Amino acid sequence: MSESENQTLLDIPAALEALLFVTAEPVAPSQLAIALELSTSAVEQGLMQLDGELQTRGLRLQRHGGRVQLTTAPEMAETVEHFLGLEPASRLSRAALETLAIVAYQQPVTRPQIEAIRGVSSDGVMKSLLGKGLVQEVGRTEGPGRPILYGTAPDFLQHFGLNSLMDLPPLNLPEVDTGGNHDETLKG
Repeated sequence: MSESENQTLLDIPAALEALLFVTAEPVAPSQLAIALELSTSAVEQGLMQLDGELQTRGLRLQRHGGRVQLTTAPEMAETVEHFLGLEPASRLSRAALETLAIVAYQQPVTRPQIEAIRGVSSDGVMKSLLGKGLVQEVGRTEGPGRPILYGTAPDFLQHFGLNSLMDLPPLNLPEVDTGGNHDETLKG
């Protein structure tokens, strides 16, 4: 490998950091590859290297829906809010957290599906979550009435200090007795 090729490989994380710094929205790795005239795999490798370098700094790489962006490190939120004169992030109600959990783990999901799980109407909560930018419309089903499908928005990750949906804790559901055969013999 020539010195110029080696230097280019070393500069990929820095170039990615610069491009991500100036983009207002999350960007697909393929777009970064086109801009840098590199393969998508080289960009992904550079993103992994950049992500590792940022772990001890005030920024993080955040991935959502196949796109990536630079965000402030979650542990810096209070410092940034104070500097900008912002009020701390608003707390979410129990109903909002419950609904967000359903959307996060079941996405894409319709409002009727959310309501079936929660057992109550979710109109107000969904309007609130949409307004806060934590949930977004991601499409429509092909079924009757073509209900809207919802998924988490990029602000969901930032609000909870996650780099990607893969960072969500595993969903551990309690065992449910389905009334099946328990291998017990009834004596009469």
